[in-house]
Amino acid sequence: MHLQLKRSKGRADTQDIELFMDIMIALSQKDGRNADSAVLERLADKLQLGTVSDLTVESRAVEKLMKERGGEMGETAEHILYLLKKMKGMQEIGNLGGDKIGFESLALSEVSLEKISSPIFPEDFRCPISLELMQDPVIVATGQTYDRLCIQRWLDLGHKTCPKTQQVLPHMTLTPNYVLRSLIAQWCESHGVEIPSKAGSSRSDSSDVSFGNRTSIDILVQQLYSRQIDVQRAAAEEIRLLAKRNADNRLLIAEAGAIPQLVKLLSSTDMKTQEHAVTALLNLSIHSSNKGFIVQAGAINRIIDVLKHGSTEARENAAATLFSLSVVDENKVIIGASGAIPPLVDLLRDGTVRGKKDAATAIFNLSIYQGNKFRAVRAGVVPPLIALLVDQSIGMVDEALAILAILATHQEGRIAIGQQSAIDILVELIHSGSARNKENAAAVLLALGMNDSSHLLAAMQLGVFEYLIELAQNGTARARRKARGLLDLISKQEHVP
Repeated sequence: MHLQLKRSKGRADTQDIELFMDIMIALSQKDGRNADSAVLERLADKLQLGTVSDLTVESRAVEKLMKERGGEMGETAEHILYLLKKMKGMQEIGNLGGDKIGFESLALSEVSLEKISSPIFPEDFRCPISLELMQDPVIVATGQTYDRLCIQRWLDLGHKTCPKTQQVLPHMTLTPNYVLRSLIAQWCESHGVEIPSKAGSSRSDSSDVSFGNRTSIDILVQQLYSRQIDVQRAAAEEIRLLAKRNADNRLLIAEAGAIPQLVKLLSSTDMKTQEHAVTALLNLSIHSSNKGFIVQAGAINRIIDVLKHGSTEARENAAATLFSLSVVDENKVIIGASGAIPPLVDLLRDGTVRGKKDAATAIFNLSIYQGNKFRAVRAGVVPPLIALLVDQSIGMVDEALAILAILATHQEGRIAIGQQSAIDILVELIHSGSARNKENAAAVLLALGMNDSSHLLAAMQLGVFEYLIELAQNGTARARRKARGLLDLISKQEHVP
């Protein structure tokens, strides 16, 4: 993975910038929000880790590296391990590639990260899917036992067979295996191992819906249709919380028909109800199949309206929802054409730090589609991006440069950036920015210089030549290539001092 990340920096196309932002999104902890599975899938594909065997080989390589370093981790290693851990959740349901699922290779062992080796679990205590100690063993119709979370993910994808036997399941009921759970608890206690707790056991009883408990969710959905505002508000809030907690709830809530009514509640005159509704849709959209349901329910225009007129939190979550929906390429076109970009730019300019980050992520993803680049430029996105480069205390230099780099691939984008007197800022970032800042700033300057030589002359007057020499020798692979490209352009100018 490390080599893939380095190689990705050596290419100049839009896909490189998209990869960079996908990595940032996957690594980020957005106020406890769950990661979008579609981003992880796209990232796995770009890093050529799209199959079970790919990730297994990668995990073993990381384990070997960690052993060689005695368990010490630098920032890069920590990031790699974190991404592998997130992808592991996708691997457990065989959703990252075209391999027929080989359950023996699904687990990504982290034993090498522990200074003290753990006892070897009996094979009967391991889930056939994840190969890890089962937290909540359940029995499917074929009599096989799996960990509840893993088998539920399998079923959520629409599979109708038993993963181990490949037999068609006559029904999808999951029956708790209390005997096995008791045996696991006894074994853990006798071997000094922490007894695994059920997924979600820390939740309060009042807010928890057990797996498969459709009745409770059906009641909440019915309450969304109540004529009493306080009942609607309470139901929307409860669904918001349930949808955040796990994939099982997201699927059950959608199947119960909550999405169309939640979309209607986006137009509620009660601000809290509106806030709960848009956040519930955000959480539901994490499940890939729900994205289509949300769009089909006519949500986009109403989400944009919340983005324009909602409360602070509602606007932020509306932006995050648009990002989540825009992971699907065809939605990028729809969202951009529906007028989402101007209010996103407003949030980028005037929002809280969290709001700015949500807006930036959505704007970047939408701008991958060529037709949205000019919309972003005409909506005035460049000035607030430049402001984020100037005020580095907000901590969004990376995001701003990534968006500028993708806009610089469009003629209107290059003109707008050039008109903002941004050359001095780019030169300063090439001089004293982080390694990532330097390469992205050089990429933007190269795009500007290829279009208008006056930008190169202005950069030369600011001393960029010396900085580029240094960057061409000691920068990252991508930075060295960008620096050499700039030096080559400069050498061809007739009026170089």
